Amino acid sequence: MSCALCEERREKRFCPAVHGKICPQCCGEQREVTLDCPSECPYLLQARQQARQQAREHASTHSHNHNERPGPLDRQVDGQAWFRDLEIPEIEISEHFLYEREELILGLSFALVKSVRAERSLAGHSLAGLSLADLSLADRPLMDRDLIAALSSLAKSYQTLVNSSLIYEPQTSNLAHQSIAREVETMVREFREAEEKQLGYNRLRDADVLKALVFLLRMGLARTSGRPKSRAFVDFLFAQFPEKQSAIAGPEDAGSRIVIP
Repeated sequence: MSCALCEERREKRFCPAVHGKICPQCCGEQREVTLDCPSECPYLLQARQQARQQAREHASTHSHNHNERPGPLDRQVDGQAWFRDLEIPEIEISEHFLYEREELILGLSFALVKSVRAERSLAGHSLAGLSLADLSLADRPLMDRDLIAALSSLAKSYQTLVNSSLIYEPQTSNLAHQSIAREVETMVREFREAEEKQLGYNRLRDADVLKALVFLLRMGLARTSGRPKSRAFVDFLFAQFPEKQSAIAGPEDAGSRIVIP
């Protein structure tokens, strides 16, 4: 039997994306490019594991300090430079910051998860009566690239705010990125309100938000394969926040989604 994709080479593995058997070459070349690979595909999971192992080995040859990473031009994906316009290498993030602002990072991570789940909820409902914006969001699932692009745009906006005190709203016509940004900004606002209510004052600085966004951006870049349909970063975030379990309390449970110790 020939491959269901190329119809030339011999089929050797079952592809759940096409519900048929394909050859290893088509699997490797089309995985997360033209194929919507389900997260549980064993070949996808194997490829992710190998990629993470290679990334660890590559990082260990440069430095043990996570602030001294190889630049974006050193990281290649399918022959393309690694999101050279998305990385923000000049921001340093200490272990102390990660410990001190763990709740903020969790909150922003949950905001990303919520934006993806909201989009999936739209896709699962009838399209009748939805606005044009909602129809666009329901048209396709959010991928790693959507989250990473939105994080990069937000981080650069906060970087401008921190460095010059100028409020800069990046212009984008991508409705998915706008939706992600709104969810993240809502979480930041609720975090500030929760601090004010519980501590009596607001101690969250714009510089803290910037560092948290850059940390999540770097995490996304490290997790994703970089391919157009990659959902490795999305799946990682989903694993941290199962459907009905998270470190963020719902409004009906605690009056806020943020839990401040």
